Amino acid sequence: MGATGVLAAGALSVPELTGSPMGVRHSAALSGFGASGEVYKELGVTTVINGQGTMTVLGGSLIRPEVEAVMAQAARHFVSIPDLEVAAGNKIAQMLKLPDGYTVMVTSGAAGALQSGLAGILTKDNPEFIKQLPDLTGMKSEVIIQKSHRYPFDHQLRATGVKLVEVETRDDVQRAICDRTAMMHFSNFANAEGQIKVDEWLKIAKQHNIPAFNDAAADTPPVSHLWDYANMGYDLVTFSGGKAIRGPQCAGLLLGRKDLVSYALLNNSPYEDTLGRGQKIGKEEIAGMVKALELYLNEDHDALAKEWSRRLNVVSDAIKRVPGVTTSFFEPDIANHVPTMKISWDMKRVNIAPRDASKALMDSKPSIVLGGSHDGLEMTAFMLKPGEDKIIAERLTAILKDHVAS
Repeated sequence: MGATGVLAAGALSVPELTGSPMGVRHSAALSGFGASGEVYKELGVTTVINGQGTMTVLGGSLIRPEVEAVMAQAARHFVSIPDLEVAAGNKIAQMLKLPDGYTVMVTSGAAGALQSGLAGILTKDNPEFIKQLPDLTGMKSEVIIQKSHRYPFDHQLRATGVKLVEVETRDDVQRAICDRTAMMHFSNFANAEGQIKVDEWLKIAKQHNIPAFNDAAADTPPVSHLWDYANMGYDLVTFSGGKAIRGPQCAGLLLGRKDLVSYALLNNSPYEDTLGRGQKIGKEEIAGMVKALELYLNEDHDALAKEWSRRLNVVSDAIKRVPGVTTSFFEPDIANHVPTMKISWDMKRVNIAPRDASKALMDSKPSIVLGGSHDGLEMTAFMLKPGEDKIIAERLTAILKDHVAS
């Protein structure tokens, strides 16, 4: 499938179930809610053109029709969720060619993987410990993290009851390691900010026989990241399933040692009286995640990147016709490693602040969302549907032209 076709929205004709307990399939027309084919319009919620990227607040990404079809198949039967998790995890581990002794668990997003992964390290398979979390009596109670790696998602780590011990230097780490240390946590997107890089962090953890966890949630593409950190030796690694992989938005992946992944599952739904009981992941999402990965691994990623760059250039070529407007291109080193365009303008020549231009785009019909800051806007194209680049080009050009200084 070509790059444009891969990103195109589409629909498959998927037989549905009647209310019959026998599960007889039919393709009766939908009535009531959803009959119009525009559920968001029926609810009065505005859909947006997403030029910002795989933002959870915007719904992550658009799952492929093939994933929808597999999820519909999974919805037609009952199954043991723990058995399904193990089978799907083994299948994914084979697909990713993970090291011997590694497997995968489908989680409720990367955030769910963080919490359940750490919970498993703390409790192992001790049922009393599992029940008492976040009371850590009898368990290790500290996680070492670089100060520059603190981020909103360490809330999921703190939810287990642990204390996060901040470090900056290698000497700090050596002083922080003690008999209370349960894990060393690495926020992969912050690799450049910390003094201790991804390989050395792991080396220190291995020297002290401490589990090392790498949160690489948004770190695909490149696709190789899906196995790079496991091959490096990290004990646990997590990825979002509903970002570039375009799996179910509420799904994520916990890759790691089989023992630690099995402990994580014991701390997660469907098991009751666990810290992770609220992090339910359905049979549909588990099956859908397997299909999404299959599709992602077989994509022509170079062709996709070229298509994304082409779409950015469509916008760039249009808006640069406005006097004072400039564009530049880059790719973030790690997280959201895709072609990205910075849009800037001379405020003396185009008299509108970036935040006001952003609001004008959001208030447009259709509504358009771009990233940005005080000194300009930023745009990615990898979540755009075909033709949306032209819509952005036309609307943004009009907004900027309306504010050209006379």
